[in-house]
This record gives sequence, structure tokens and C-alpha cells, in this order.
Amino acid sequence: MSDEEPALRHNGRVHQDSGSAPAALPAGIPRPWWIYQGTGRPLHDVSLEEILPPPPPWRAFGGVSASPVEGNGRSGSLADTGDTPTEPPAPPEDEQDSARRLGATPLGARSDPEEADLVNAALILRRPLLVTGRPGTGKSTLAFRISRELGLGRVLRWPITTRSTLRSGLYGYDAVGRVHAAAAGQAAEGDTHQPGPEDIGDFLQLGPLGTAMLPHRLPRVLLIDEFDKSDIDLPNDLLDIFEAGEYSIPELVRIRRRRPAVSVLTDDPERSTVIASGRVRCRAFPVVVITSNGEREFPPAFLRRCLQLRLPDPDADRLAAIVAAHLGRADDPRARELIQMFLERSEREGGLAADQLLNAVYLVTSQSHVPGPEWEELLRAVWHRLDSAAGST
Repeated sequence: MSDEEPALRHNGRVHQDSGSAPAALPAGIPRPWWIYQGTGRPLHDVSLEEILPPPPPWRAFGGVSASPVEGNGRSGSLADTGDTPTEPPAPPEDEQDSARRLGATPLGARSDPEEADLVNAALILRRPLLVTGRPGTGKSTLAFRISRELGLGRVLRWPITTRSTLRSGLYGYDAVGRVHAAAAGQAAEGDTHQPGPEDIGDFLQLGPLGTAMLPHRLPRVLLIDEFDKSDIDLPNDLLDIFEAGEYSIPELVRIRRRRPAVSVLTDDPERSTVIASGRVRCRAFPVVVITSNGEREFPPAFLRRCLQLRLPDPDADRLAAIVAAHLGRADDPRARELIQMFLERSEREGGLAADQLLNAVYLVTSQSHVPGPEWEELLRAVWHRLDSAAGST
């Protein structure tokens, strides 16, 4: 490694001389302590495990994975694997979803220093990040940018509605389906077939929150989207899980003596994990990004345990980088003209979303576009006000 490139080789984790105070760095230059750089470019020459400091003592949870089960592969007794703990399956990659959210090409342009400061603080302190801002400012895409840059795999997304509960985020249990399966088994076998504890794993699936809290070696990225739509009790319910770093599944706790280990599906497609004694405790606290459009206030106790970031409206340079990442057409004169028009329209309309700009750039730079008087009318339809679409991010 050359002396001229410490930030590139170590992603900003360079050391100051102990005798000198660190100077304020201009925007665009990474701070020495940053892990997340805000460029969208994956880490290179180093892994997150090597550069992520250990958690504060009050945020260390030390969860250990259950051993594989012996028996029918769905539930049974704990297998003897010695003293070596097993680990939940590595998160799958989802490059298609990431490219759809972020574009096929990383932005390259560094994010705002305040954004990078707070993302890195959340990483190091193992605290949730509450992200607010006007619709369309990129709150949800921040989770995907963190995951791509740090190599943390598929983002676990929990979209919040007024009906969302803590249990729906942790797991789902299909009791009705289990009863129907028992009835079908009874009809087929011609006896008093009853559902037993051995088949319960077939009807239980962890949700995005439950999957994020599994004892992974590296943190998962959990996006809790549009949290201001939640029921009034959900923030405090969620706070208890984040503080304890663990949860239990009552349906499995009740049968733990007969079935100490049960294999259940996770939120990741075609993935399963083993739950021991009905309890889950995290090992690496997940990277939690909670988005809110600012439509409600949250309890002080909840806010005290989150780091809060407000995303500003993107400027011309940021919009050009977004267009380049998704469409590769930021240098097109028509695209530059549209960016300027978009900024002016956004100021008049009280804020527009970046995806509205992408729609317009795609239309104007595609072969099907023919300039004419109807273009202004079409542009007004594409760049409509967001007053009635405040839920988009």
C-alpha cells in the first residue's frame, strides 16, 4: 500500500498522529474513522469484520446459533457439534433488487458528511438510525446503499402499515394451515392423526425483524419502512426488542422439552434456520434503518435510543449522479436541462421525488420521445405534486 492512498486502501480508517488534533475535513473527503464512505462502492482489500470495532459493553449480546437438528431435518434433538457454534446461513445476494433501487453503477459521488457521520455512528454504537425527510429524498435507498457498500447481502425490508404488529415483524405462525394439514393426514391415514410438535416448523416463518435478530456473525441490514404509519404502541414494543437483543416464540417455548430444536423458514427465500428452546438472541446487532415522512411524533424513550438523520432534498450534483447510476445519461444536454427544470419545479411544488426526474429523463432521452407542445403537459403529469403521495420514499 502506498502512502498516498490510505483512504482508498482502508476506506478512510487511517490513524492520526497522537500529538496532533484532527482537522476538519472538507466535504467530499472521508473522515479517518469512517467505515461507510457513502459512495455505494463495495469495500475492497478489507472486510467489514476486520475494520468494525467491537460493540460497546452495553450493546454486546453474544448470541450463539443452535446446532443442527437430528431427526427428520425439520425438528428433533440438538446434534452434538462439540464446542464450535454453528451460524445461520449467509444472507443471499439480491443484486437485481439493489440495482433497481440504486442503479447498476455506484454513484461514485460521496454522500453528505452528516449522513456518513450518522451511519457510521449507528454502525459503531449498534443503534437504530431514524431517517426522516420529504418523500422522494432517498430514505429507503440508504439501507440498500449501506448493504451494497459493506457487502451485507440482501436487505430485509419490513413495510409498515396501520396493521403491523411486533409479532408480524418477528414471525408468522399458520395455525389454521397446520390444522388443515392434520385433517388431511387423518383422512389419508384413516386414524386419529393429530398434529404433533415434530411438524410445527413447516408452519412457522420468521419475519424480517426476526431474521435480522438471528445470531449472524456480521450484521444484517433491516429496513423498517414508513414507520410513521405504525400503531401507537409499536415504537415502544420495538424498543424492548432492540434493547434486549432477543425474543422468544411462545409456540416453540411450549414444546421445548419434547422438541428442543426446530428448523423454521426465514424471511430470506428458500432459507431456514434452527431455533433452540424457542428463543433467539442476536450476535451482531443489525444495521437498522427506520424511515419516516415526519407525519407523527415518536415517544421520547424511542427517540433517545435512535440516532436521527434528516435527509435534505438532493441538489443538482446529487441528481446528476442518480441519473448516471440508473440511466448513464447525466452528460446528455437534455438530461442536464431536465435536472435544472426539475429543481425549479420541485421548489415551486413543495418537493418532488428523484424517481420523478428519472421518469422524465428516460422519456426525453428515449427513441420514442418526439419534442412538441404536448411535452409540457406530459411533464406536468409526470412531475405532479406529492401532497396525495406522501407515502412514497
